[in-house]
Amino acid sequence: MTRIRMVGFDADDTLWRSEDYFHAAQAEFERIVGTYVDLDDVGARLYAIEKANIELFGYGVKGMALSMVEAAVQITDARIHARDLHRIVGLAKELLQHPVELLPGVREAVEAVARDFDIVLITKGDLFHQEKKVRDCGLAGLFRRIEIVSEKDTGTYGRLLEEFDCQAREFLMIGNSLRSDIAPVLALGGWGVHVPYHLTWAHETEAEVAADAPRLRVVEDARGIPAAVAAAAREAAALA
Repeated sequence: MTRIRMVGFDADDTLWRSEDYFHAAQAEFERIVGTYVDLDDVGARLYAIEKANIELFGYGVKGMALSMVEAAVQITDARIHARDLHRIVGLAKELLQHPVELLPGVREAVEAVARDFDIVLITKGDLFHQEKKVRDCGLAGLFRRIEIVSEKDTGTYGRLLEEFDCQAREFLMIGNSLRSDIAPVLALGGWGVHVPYHLTWAHETEAEVAADAPRLRVVEDARGIPAAVAAAAREAAALA
């Protein structure tokens, strides 16, 4: 019988706040650069550099910091002072030191799902930073496996599912990013619960999934996760 055997959780902006801090750091970066140039597209130019650097630096705070330094030099035609470059590095250090703040209802949702399914955590980003957040979140003991990966695409999910000895049709992924958490899992034949977050990095919006796509549930926040997972499990069983 077809059934959901395993449930995966994303971490940043699904379990705890993350993009809020990145958004604030970018706003401060734009203020720093804005003292040198009068441009309306500083954010867009920073994102273009970040996107081009992903293959070199990967995701996370350190990659963002290097891209901010590169963007600051480029946008100001190398006129930016060393003290302001130091301020930009300081923004990265602040991001790395933020405490983990679980989103409302997350602890209860994860505990509820863990009572009925094997659960795994699948996140991407800087290894040290993600390990620290997982350590500090207070939920690590609930997960059968914790995977910190360089990218979340069909290839990565396919490899992980093989390691988990779990078929795609038996797997459900929960997350805020259509690009990283939902689209690749649906493409493999798995299930998804999308939990939109009020802020999303532009890179994570580069995917389209219809709200009524097969095997997809959409909830407003973490409190809706257990019911959505249960509904998907019932539907999976009915397809047998």
